[in-house]
Amino acid sequence: MRSWTAVAVNDLSKAFDFPQLRLTDSASTTKKPLSQKDLYRLYVCGITPYDATHLGHAATYLSFDLIHRYLVAGGSKVDYVQNITDIDEPLLERANRDGVEWENLATEQIDLFRNDMAALNVLPPTHYIGAIEAIPLVIEAIDHLSDKKSTYQIDQDIYFSVKDDPKFASISHLKDQDMVEIFSQRGGDPTLSGKKDPLDCLVWMLQRPNEPAWSSSYGLGRPGWHIECTAIALHYLSPDPTLETLIDIQGGGSDLIFPHHEMCAAQARVITGRELASHYVHAGMIGLDGEKMSKSKGNLVFVSSLLSSGVDPFSIRWALMSDHFRRDRMWSQEKLSAADIEVQRLRTALKCQDFAPTDNLISCILESLANDLDTQTIVSEVNRWVDKTLNGDTGGDKRQIVSVLENLLGFSTVK
Repeated sequence: MRSWTAVAVNDLSKAFDFPQLRLTDSASTTKKPLSQKDLYRLYVCGITPYDATHLGHAATYLSFDLIHRYLVAGGSKVDYVQNITDIDEPLLERANRDGVEWENLATEQIDLFRNDMAALNVLPPTHYIGAIEAIPLVIEAIDHLSDKKSTYQIDQDIYFSVKDDPKFASISHLKDQDMVEIFSQRGGDPTLSGKKDPLDCLVWMLQRPNEPAWSSSYGLGRPGWHIECTAIALHYLSPDPTLETLIDIQGGGSDLIFPHHEMCAAQARVITGRELASHYVHAGMIGLDGEKMSKSKGNLVFVSSLLSSGVDPFSIRWALMSDHFRRDRMWSQEKLSAADIEVQRLRTALKCQDFAPTDNLISCILESLANDLDTQTIVSEVNRWVDKTLNGDTGGDKRQIVSVLENLLGFSTVK
C-alpha cells in the first residue's frame, strides 16, 4: 500500500552528542535503554479506516515520530512498519450503516489519514501494509501455529490457544478475570461455546453472509485482528536470527496493551520461540474537556477539521507535546490556543537577527527526548529561550537550533 510523502531527516550525530534513548517498556514496567544499533526495527499498529484521524491517533503517531526522528538524526537507520486494518468489523458495520461500499469507505479514510500525517510532518513508515495484501502472510503464520498444535477449530473458525505461550500476560500483567472483562469490551468473544480458554483469540474467520472473503486452506474467510500484525511484523521487519528479540519496538496506544499486543506477542513467541520486542511502548489516551474521547460519546476531535479551520499543524504537535506521551491527558480549545500562541512566538523569535544562546537548549532537547520523550521539559525550555531571544539576548546559533527543531521535533519555519 502507498504511504505518504517522505520527509527528510538529516544525520546530526557528527554535530551533536545523542544520549542513549531510554523508553518505558510496558512489559518490564521500567525505563529501559534501547541498545545502540545501526538498524532499528519498529512496528506501530495503524488505524482501522472507518473514521477520520482523531487526536488520539495524532498523539500516538506523533510519539513514535519523535522516536523515529531521534534514531535517524542520531545516525541510525529505522526499518519502520505500520499496518492498516482495511478489513474488520467496525469498517463493515460503518459501511453498512452508511449504505456505502466498504472498499470505498476504506480508501476514502486511508487517503484522509495520509493527508493528516503529511500535514503533521510525521515521517512515513518504510512499509505501509494493508491487512488484505497481507492475507498470504497471515495464512502462513496460522500454518506455523497449527504446526505447533496451537490452533483449533470452532464451527470452521480457527482459534489460537493463548496459554500455549507460557509468557502470556507478561506485557499487560493482568489477572485472568480482568483480561476476560477487557477482552469482551475490545472485540473478543470469551463466552463462546467450544473455546478451550475464554481468552483464546480468533485467527481465521469463516465467511459470514454478505461479507467479503478470501480463499485459504482454512476455507473462505478473513483474518483475525491480532494475527494480522504478527504476520506483517515477522515478514516485513526481517528479524535478525542472532538477536534475542525479533524487533526493537512494538508500539501503539495504551488501549492496545491488552488484548492486541499481548496476543501478537504470544503468537510470535509460539511461532518463533523468541520474544517479539525488546520494548513494548505505549502512548496515553486523549480526552476532551474532562471526558474520555470516543466515537460512542460523539466527542472526537478530528485532525482534518482542525486543519481545515486554519490551525497551524505544528500547533497541534506542540499542544500534544506539552504533556508526557505516556500520560492520559485532556485536550481543550484552551490548550490548542495556548500552543498556537507559543508557536507564533517561536516563529517570531526565529526571525530575529540575534538569538539567545542555543547550546544549552540543544543539549536539553536531546537529553529530554532520550529520557523517555520528556517533551514537557522541551516545551518549557523552548518557551524560556524564546522569551530570552525576544528580550534581546544574543550568542545563539540560528542554523543549529533551526536544524534541531526541524529534524527532531518536526518543526517547519513556515506555517
